[in-house]
Amino acid sequence: MRKTYIDNNDITIYDKYLDSLGDICCKTEVIKTIDSLNRVTSKSIYATKCDPMYNASAMDGIQVLSENTLSASNETPKDLKLGIDFEYVNTGNPIKKEYNSVIMIEDVLVIDDETVSIIKPSYPYQNIRVKGESIVEGEMILKKNSRIRPQDIGAIYASCCDTIEVYKKPVVGIIPTGNEMVNDKNELKNGKLMESNSKMFKALVESNYGIPYIYDICIDDKELLKEILLKAVNENDLVIINAGSSAGTKDYTVDIIEELGTVFAHGIAIKPGKPTILGMINNKPVIGIPGYPVSAYLVFDLFVKPILLQMQCIKDNDSQYLECILSRTIVSSLKNAEYIRMNIGYVNDKFIATPLERGAAQIMSLVKADGLLYVDRLSEGYNEGDLVKVKLIKSLDVIKNNLSIIGSHDLVIDVISDTLNVSSAHVGSMGGIFALLKNECHIAPIHLLDTNTGFYNISYIKKYFKNQKMVLIKGVGRTQGILSQKGLNIKTIKEISCNNIPFANRQAGSGTRILFDYLLNKENIDVDTINGYQKEYTTHLSVGVAIDNDTAKCGIGISSISRILDLDFYPLATEEYDFLTTYENYNDNRVQEFINVLRSDDFKNKVLELKDYTIDNLGKVVFIDND
Repeated sequence: MRKTYIDNNDITIYDKYLDSLGDICCKTEVIKTIDSLNRVTSKSIYATKCDPMYNASAMDGIQVLSENTLSASNETPKDLKLGIDFEYVNTGNPIKKEYNSVIMIEDVLVIDDETVSIIKPSYPYQNIRVKGESIVEGEMILKKNSRIRPQDIGAIYASCCDTIEVYKKPVVGIIPTGNEMVNDKNELKNGKLMESNSKMFKALVESNYGIPYIYDICIDDKELLKEILLKAVNENDLVIINAGSSAGTKDYTVDIIEELGTVFAHGIAIKPGKPTILGMINNKPVIGIPGYPVSAYLVFDLFVKPILLQMQCIKDNDSQYLECILSRTIVSSLKNAEYIRMNIGYVNDKFIATPLERGAAQIMSLVKADGLLYVDRLSEGYNEGDLVKVKLIKSLDVIKNNLSIIGSHDLVIDVISDTLNVSSAHVGSMGGIFALLKNECHIAPIHLLDTNTGFYNISYIKKYFKNQKMVLIKGVGRTQGILSQKGLNIKTIKEISCNNIPFANRQAGSGTRILFDYLLNKENIDVDTINGYQKEYTTHLSVGVAIDNDTAKCGIGISSISRILDLDFYPLATEEYDFLTTYENYNDNRVQEFINVLRSDDFKNKVLELKDYTIDNLGKVVFIDND
């Protein structure tokens, strides 16, 4: 949980207050997936079914056996007979077992009701979505502590999970107080004010994924406030009492909280917001918030928001800061830490910050403000022209906090993403190299065999990153080999070629594809003799599912896939699956955290549980100078 910018003693009090909430935080419930938008997963979600569940046509057209189309050309068109050589098929329709390819209807010339003609051949599984192409049964859809987006709901449903476990939304009771407050504009007159803070609190609670409940305005009557407060404590997870927290003669809040529970603090060294009360009744947080609108907003942001997020196990990653040049001198009050509303302008390629009104009742200063400047009570303030750090209220850009990983696929990436915030794309080792060259990612997983030396990765780094200092973070050792259907027990590449065994290939540029091409070349085997060489799969899991689904009979992949899908496996090579980054990225906190995870006992144990991996050098850092 983040620290708030307040007096050191107040920080200690607030931390103790947060710690006391531990046993009421992060409760879970099972809900329907359709109702899960913006909820937070309390455990990782795994696919229960493949998507698609069958080999499906990706186009409107005709389904054919690719071998029967090989002679088609512009010079010698190939005629096909309905029911014998082809069947019509629409997008999404299943492919019959006797066919293995789809030709788009635009590429088909209809001769008559029974005959069509084509002028080019099709290859195996052309325009076919194979079983598990989008989602593989057992694949992680969302990791623990993920906030669910609309596209996530689609993926969860596609994987046949109609209910999921999430953290409960906290219910927040909001009690507005004061004889002067009214809800009806027709009741406004001298001495009466519109009660607006509860509506702002409602919006703030909802924006932090809580459920608000606003009680009727409570007049300044101690026994009535006590009755409503007890009712609110019983009905909610957290209670806000607005106004009545200062030292006035009719400000009863602190006395009632102390009578019914515990007061951790009354009065915080901040401005605006000093009269804040941090209390606890029946093991539930009760917070007294001053009535002035700016004070109400700031106190909610500093003290209520962290509790709401803690109750849902959400990290506060929304705060944005911007360095600006201060246009006017700001003098510290010396008594309290102060939050000053700022206007920010972009002038001559520089951000300029100008202070707005400092009064706690100036609600429009919050509406107009672009950000808040914190001034420590022990400082003298800031001078005109100083570079200051402003917390943004209006966002300039969405800051990407994820560690971006682009490159080769392996199951250990899923294990890492269950601990770190990771954005990953499986584009193969060479794809990762190129992404890193263009500064599109932080880390590129690679396993690139130098066919001349037999060593992995180093020669590629020296080739593509000349005159650049690079960092190789050692990963896992793993075994690549032939995956095949149970009982086939294929042991050589030559068997695949000579017996025309349907093969599931990896995409060009992947380390596995480079290894396979190397083995083909070593055995003097022509790629055209591999049945399925043109059909590419982007992960080891998708290769395994293609074999399990009988789309192919064999493929090249890592040994752990054979265990997961109960396939035969014959080892061909032991390789090094490592993580490449630039020297500049190496000093990024996210990369350092990544290295710490690799070195942790928890991660090592999880990798070993997967079997088939070695971790002798896991987390070791190798600096590579390419001068």
